[in-house]
Amino acid sequence: MHGEISAMHHSIEVSLLTGGFDKPYALGLIGALNARGVQVNVIGGDDINDPAFLTTPSVRLLRLMPVRREGENLVGRLCKVLIYYLRLVRYVAGAKARIIHVLWNNKFQIFDRTALMVYYRLLGKEVVLTAHNVNAGRRDSADSWLNRFTLRVQYRLASHIFVHTEKMKQELVGEYKVRDNSITVIPFGINNTVRITNLAPTEAKRILGIRSEEKTILFFGNIGPYKGLDILVTAFQSMAAKGDGYRLIIAGKARGGCDDYLKRIQAAINQDPHAAQVIQRIGYVRDEDVEMYFKAADVLALPYREVSQSGVLFLGYSFGLPVVAADVGCLRDDIVEGRTGYVCRSDDSVEFANALEKYFQSELFENLQQYREQIRAEAIKRHSWDFTGERTCLVYRQLSEEGQ
Repeated sequence: MHGEISAMHHSIEVSLLTGGFDKPYALGLIGALNARGVQVNVIGGDDINDPAFLTTPSVRLLRLMPVRREGENLVGRLCKVLIYYLRLVRYVAGAKARIIHVLWNNKFQIFDRTALMVYYRLLGKEVVLTAHNVNAGRRDSADSWLNRFTLRVQYRLASHIFVHTEKMKQELVGEYKVRDNSITVIPFGINNTVRITNLAPTEAKRILGIRSEEKTILFFGNIGPYKGLDILVTAFQSMAAKGDGYRLIIAGKARGGCDDYLKRIQAAINQDPHAAQVIQRIGYVRDEDVEMYFKAADVLALPYREVSQSGVLFLGYSFGLPVVAADVGCLRDDIVEGRTGYVCRSDDSVEFANALEKYFQSELFENLQQYREQIRAEAIKRHSWDFTGERTCLVYRQLSEEGQ
């Protein structure tokens, strides 16, 4: 059967534009497409590289993005961005692949959504777009008429759009007037690139200086107002005041322009009498350290104010870690109450504290190791890259046949 699928898709060639973001998602999709014999030209830089694909004839990495260096000044960074765009324009003009799949836009969103999209279509390319967020500007409290206009242009010019939930599809249809049959819902693929070893949770806790009996909450990923870390910190402080042996791990870095937000949170932590119960690992999290944080934690906290979907949720599930999340976007659809976690009202620290306490009093927490295996197995089944790859290839095939 697998051989038949590969033969079905072997003639398809696609240029996959990664934007240099979200390596786990890009590699998961590349692996799924590679398994079906699709010729994938990966547009990115060294950050998207992976040894597993270096010797695969059907995957070609095109390092169009210049190497980024720490401490580089603004002029240097701008020059490298311009070099990338020049290389990209030249590449697309000569590329044999008729299908361009945009996983993420690049640095200059307005240019990508408008001028580049027009350029691709004038060259006769079919543009497939994965909309991980329908309107990230609204999520980040940075929405504007220009943001919405350029989104509308990109969505209208795209040949086909992938989204991760039915709610996102309805938003595209209702707000941006995209045709229903031009949208395909695919699940957010499980993170299968992070190293998972036989590291025991007790050992992970020991490495971080946490006692095995301490109830440990993890906040992981980029830090910004929409992620609601301030809500979690307030909730944690109210719980810690009860003296029930709680710990909080914060692992991640501030998003661009959110340094002041993070500083305010850190000031609130340091002024609290339970500051020593908070582990702050602020900065870029190395791939080799991810397992330690998720193994040391007893629950993943997603106190978000606004989000369409969360890759951190599925990263947690890949480790079998239950989650307590705010009821925003489509998070409720991916959390089974009492089996994989709990959902509570958003933007409310009291409610979030109550939900965390409910979790720590539940059978789910009492039998965490047993449930970890169940959560991981169910997540792999429901968010399989195999399914996502097949749905993606079907769209590629349809667009290829329409263009013949």
